[in-house]
Formats: sequence, C-alpha cells, structure tokens
Amino acid sequence: MKAAMRFLTVTLLLACMATGAWAQERLRLSTTTSTDNSGLLQVMLPVFEKKHNVKVDVIAVGTGKALKLAEAGDVDVTLVHARDLEDKFVADGFGVNRRDVMYNDFVLIGPAKDPARIKQAKTAADAFGRIAKKGSKFISRGDESGTHVMEKALWKAAGEPAKGKWYVEAGAGMGEVINMATEQRAYTLSDRGTWIAYGKKTDLPILFAGDKAMFNPYGIIAVNPAKHPHVKYDLAMALVEFMTSPEGQKIIENFKVNDQQLFFLYK
Repeated sequence: MKAAMRFLTVTLLLACMATGAWAQERLRLSTTTSTDNSGLLQVMLPVFEKKHNVKVDVIAVGTGKALKLAEAGDVDVTLVHARDLEDKFVADGFGVNRRDVMYNDFVLIGPAKDPARIKQAKTAADAFGRIAKKGSKFISRGDESGTHVMEKALWKAAGEPAKGKWYVEAGAGMGEVINMATEQRAYTLSDRGTWIAYGKKTDLPILFAGDKAMFNPYGIIAVNPAKHPHVKYDLAMALVEFMTSPEGQKIIENFKVNDQQLFFLYK
C-alpha cells in the first residue's frame, strides 16, 4: 500500500512538472542593447527573481523596438532611454507609472589621431559638425534606438546632414557598432556604460563628452493593462518598485566595470 502511494505521489509530481502546473512564472522585459551589454541586468535581475520566484525574459533591442514590443503587448514592462519617445508612449496610453531609474551620458569615441579634431570642439553640435565637414567615417546605430535618436538630434543641432560615403548606418546594437568603429577606425556615439563595458575590446578613446545635451536618462514603464489585459501588471510593477527601491538603487550605484561606475542615481 505504501509503495503504491509513493508511486502515485511520484506520478503526480512528474505530471505537474510536465504540464507546467508548478512552472516558474515569467515576466517579459524589453530593454535596450546598451543596458543589456553593460552587464547590469545580469547582476540585478537574479536578486529580483529570487525575491519574487519569477524568471525575467529579457528582450534586448533598440529603444524604438523595445517600445514597439510594449505597445503591442508583447512584453509586460520596458526599460529604455529616450525620454521623448517614452513620454509619447505614456501619453498614447500604452504605458503607465514611468519611473526614473538611473542616468549616465553619451560620449563620442573615435581614433586617437582624431582627424576631425573633435577634442577641440566646444559643444556636441560643434563636434558633430567637425566630423561632417571633414567627412570622417562615422558609424551610426541606424536602428531608432535611444542612442540613434540622440545622434539624429545632434546632427540637427549641428546643421549638418548625416549622409555621404563617410556615414555608415549599421542597423545594429551598441556593442557591435563599437566593434565596427574600432575595426574601421571611425567615430561613433556611445552611451558611457557600454563604452566602459567594452573597455578591453576597443582602443577607441572618448574624444568628446560633458555637454548637457548628451545627458542620458533611463526610465522603466509598465505596460498599461487597460490596453493589454493579458500583461502581468502586478509583476511588472514589482520590478518597477524593485529597480527604484533603496535595494535596487544600491545595486545600480555599486555596479562597476573595470573599477568605473556605469550608471548614476538621481539624488
């Protein structure tokens, strides 16, 4: 009798595992390649997953695509860095409860010889103008990411069209673009976090930084359950709360690569 009961218990256990009755709940997060490339999520998400017994599925694309996934209800929450696009996403009713998470800045990197002399530029617009006038090779993300949105704004501020043989649209993530710029000895715009994370894979130095126009804020937004009732809003808000909680913020502040801090907190 006992043997039969043990057999029945094991059978039920296997059946539950097979049918997913005891499967771990999953939360879908769209985010940017720059956030993913930095390594921060690999440190931060396991803490959240253990706390809430959930597995976070990360989809890393450009900000534009990350917001499109959220707009379609294909993810539950999104972590991006293009404030104008984020505000429109919320205003259009697709996202709710946007919160500031962290910030860093964009930097212009390029060959140490600096053929366009952007080290001498006074502003970011001046630096971009020098690259265009010189016709120095520039690798663009070209993917409607937050970085690409910033880049286009800076070309506009420079009053220079981003076109010509010198201008290459990669349609790729930040890490791949840095690799391309390194191989082709070209300029590119990068978020500081990814550049630091790729420090040992590139010899391209930062040649221009510090302009307020290159400020790079990151925000997290839950997908609106009124638009997409199937989304896991409660879990999405749990992640929003965690990333902006003292515990989550401490993880962000303490996260370093090559002894350099990648992201900073709003004080």
